[in-house]
Amino acid sequence: MPMPEHATPLAVLKTYKLFIGGAFPRSESGRVYEVTDPQGNWLANAPLASRKDARDAVAAARKAFPRWSRATAYNRGQVLYRVAELLQGRRDQFRAEVAAAEGLSKARARAAVEAAVDRWVWYAGWTDKVAQIAGSSNPVAGPYFNLSSPEPTGVVAVLAPQDSSLLGLVSVLAPVLAGGNTAVLVAGERTPLPALSLAEVLATSDVPAGVVNVLSGRTAELGPPLAAHQDVNAIDLTGAADPALAAELEATAAESLKRVRRPAVDAEDWTADPGTSRLLAFLETKTVWHPMGV
Repeated sequence: MPMPEHATPLAVLKTYKLFIGGAFPRSESGRVYEVTDPQGNWLANAPLASRKDARDAVAAARKAFPRWSRATAYNRGQVLYRVAELLQGRRDQFRAEVAAAEGLSKARARAAVEAAVDRWVWYAGWTDKVAQIAGSSNPVAGPYFNLSSPEPTGVVAVLAPQDSSLLGLVSVLAPVLAGGNTAVLVAGERTPLPALSLAEVLATSDVPAGVVNVLSGRTAELGPPLAAHQDVNAIDLTGAADPALAAELEATAAESLKRVRRPAVDAEDWTADPGTSRLLAFLETKTVWHPMGV
């Protein structure tokens, strides 16, 4: 039956969900929280992840780690480059979400999205080059080859920045993946929507299920179980804006000898050249001795 000409189409509001193990579950607690723009206007309801969701995300990341870490560096670069292609293909959606989340003009939101795509491509290009700056052939006294090469640390919990919903998010997530690690990402508490939309991009790319898991909710609630989890090998505290929370999480992480990247003392400039510090932060060095032969 044709729709009457005067009828107004019913708006279909987007339902944002978590991203765990390649699937899009609601929080096991059933909780949600309101996401608003800087003026307090309602944007959407985001899932309020629980400690159980965090544990499920860690389990998914651990399961995905062997396949992702053993993939060739060239293959990982191709997979990550595909993410950038899809991210660019949905740039209009991300421009709108970034503008609403951060209160930016259309021009500034467009610049932020374009920079995020460029940043993702930049890290994708490092996958098969990082060994050249982080590895070495070491001189030894004897008829041996002594070679050092970088290897991924394992499962990395990443607390996304609170002030940059997409560019900052990409700047902390992409280097973790480029190094061969898997990630449990806690989206910025006030601006989670671009991160949850990025999960949709990851799901439709070639990134294996579980390599990236995205949680939204209270950073102070999700940070402690991730810092304490014995199967998390490292944690990036960038999104722990409260110094007291950052200190608590760092102390908790020390109990299981995690690698910890502390939040910057001053506000980070996400538009600046990122360098290689984040790329190298979650890599370990393996050294091998081998006889030269005669």
